[in-house]
Order: sequence, then C-alpha cells, then structure tokens
Amino acid sequence: MAGARMSRLPLAGWWTTSFCGVALAGCTVLGTTDNAGPVVATAPPADARPIAAAIVEPDASASDVARHFAALQARRLEQGLLRTDPAPRDIPFTGRDIEDAFVWIALHDEYSFVGDRLVERASPAPLRRWEQPVRMRLEFGASVPTEMRRQDTRLVRDYATRLGRLTDHPVSLQAAGRTNFHVLVLDETERRAIGPRLRDLVPGIDGVTERVVTELPLGVSCLVLAFSRSGTDVYTDAIAVIRAELPDLSRHACYYEELAQGLGLPNDSPRLRPSLFNDTAEFAVLTRLDETLLRILYDTRLRPGMRAREARPIIREIAAELVGGES
Repeated sequence: MAGARMSRLPLAGWWTTSFCGVALAGCTVLGTTDNAGPVVATAPPADARPIAAAIVEPDASASDVARHFAALQARRLEQGLLRTDPAPRDIPFTGRDIEDAFVWIALHDEYSFVGDRLVERASPAPLRRWEQPVRMRLEFGASVPTEMRRQDTRLVRDYATRLGRLTDHPVSLQAAGRTNFHVLVLDETERRAIGPRLRDLVPGIDGVTERVVTELPLGVSCLVLAFSRSGTDVYTDAIAVIRAELPDLSRHACYYEELAQGLGLPNDSPRLRPSLFNDTAEFAVLTRLDETLLRILYDTRLRPGMRAREARPIIREIAAELVGGES
C-alpha cells in the first residue's frame, strides 16, 4: 500500500472510527492528515483483509433491514449472547486483566484505511480522549416513531450522565445550543442521504469518510467517527450513527458501545471479557470492566498522546487502586 492515501479530510489532525456489527464488530480506523496533503501509509501485512469494499450490498428497504436485524438479535439471544448482567460472577477479572484490557482497547487500532477501503490491521495507537466538555445531541430521522424518540432520549440522557460520572469529565445531552458529539438515528433511506448533514456537522469531511456512513454495509449495526481539529490526540468532534431499524436491545447496545468508544476506547477484542467491547456481542450493556476502563482513560495521571510503553506502569498503578477499592 505504499503511496496510498488514508484520509483526505482537510482538517488538521486525525480521526478514529469504531463500528459495531456482525463480521465487522468494533473495528477502528486511524487516519492522519494535515493541510499539506495526503499521508503516505506503510504497507499492510500480506494477510490484511479489505472490509468495506467487499461487503456493500444492493439497495435494501428499511423493512428488509429491520427483518434482518430482528432475526440477528433472535439468533444471538438463542446463543446466550447479548447478556445484560453488568457484573457477571462467572467472569472474574484481576488488576492485570484490567491493565492488559486497557492497553488493547485504548492504545491499539484494529482497522485502517487503504485507499478507499477498510483493512483489518492491528497497530499500536496513542491515548486519545476529550479535553473540552462533551455535549451530545440526538437527531432522529423522520422515520423514527415518537415513542421511540422519547425512550431513546431518556436512555441517552441518563447514559450521558453516567459516562460523566464514570470519567469525572463533563458529558451531557443537549437539546439545543453548541454541541460536539452528534448521535444520528436513521433508517436505510435517511442514512444514504445524510451526506449534506455530515458536511454541515464536520466541515471539511472528505468523500471517503462520508461514504463510510452513506454506504454502510448491512453487516454493521452502528458506528462512531471521532475527529480532532487541532492536530493533537484530543477529540474535538464526534458523530455516531445508529440504525433506526434495530430492535430495542440491539439499538440500546449500540448507544452504550458507540458513545463510550467515542470518548476514547475505540478498539474491540474477542478476548476481552466481560465487556461490551467484544466482537462476539456477548454483552449488550456496559460492564463493570468497561466502567473501569473509562475511569482509567480520564485519570489525570494519563495524558493524551501517551503510548503503551510510557502509560503501562501508570495504568497498572491505577488498576491496582481500583481493584483494591472494590475488594
């Protein structure tokens, strides 16, 4: 891939993407750009797998999409997945488990852009988080029923308060005013036409990034895009996209995962248990381990830009304190 362009976003800095889906659960993308031109990326491993370009389906109606995700949720429940117990006694974890989980989830990326394609390629990443208050805003497509809007608004408002409490960082849901974390709930038709709105929310967003949303494959339930306008490892904007066709449990799981990952926990791993950030969709709620990762992420002893080698001793210290405080 030598010479390929990753992101043509004319904003200074980088952006991160996290997906929740079927074959593409929890992927992360890190692109780096500046106003001088495209970034040249190093070649991916020989076994790197292209994602987005390979799984774009023909047009599907909202009813087709709703049936697909209803059947998917039913299968997962039959398999004992989508658990809603946040502190399962059958999956204990230690301070070392917390340390390793944080390094993998917060300090690694799982997917990258290769030209116009997403490619699976694990790579180390710096610590990234918000410094300014996170002000979320929900935007519903016209297809979303009134009662679902009410229910989801209550859920997201309560969850934003919870995230703020866990991180000790200002996080809130706003009905109006200046916001920087936009949560779009759209059906298939609305999402395919959302390009102009994306350009309003993040001026300078490039076509490749826009198509990640408008051409979202059916294998992906939801996603979050986080941006930095400053050229640093500090988030300044985010957009989460939630499929309106998802049944309640799956849709709520998307809110829990994408809004948390948009704060700076972008990676997923099938090895991470008990966690919402797991490719297998074992859990549908934020678990006690996930809460611990959020607490560590915003601990003032850590700084944006830290890499694993520098951060790991501090993470170990914080994890030991948290485990000791809960025993």
